[in-house]
Amino acid sequence: MKIFIYSIIILAIVLIGYHSSILDFDNLLQGESAKAAVAILASICVILLMAILLISRSISRKHH
Repeated sequence: MKIFIYSIIILAIVLIGYHSSILDFDNLLQGESAKAAVAILASICVILLMAILLISRSISRKHH
C-alpha cells in the first residue's frame, strides 16, 4: 500500500509539472489555461490527501 501511495504522489507531481507548462499567466482563467489550473489544484489536493493518509497510517501503527 505504501508503494501505491508514493506512486500516486509521484504521478500527481508529474501532472503538476505538465499542467504548469500549459498555463498562460496572462489569461489564467480562460480556455486551456483554466483547465490546467484546475488540474494543478486537484493534484495538490491529491498530494495533501496522500500525505494525510501516510501520517494516519503511521500513527495507527504506533498505537497497535
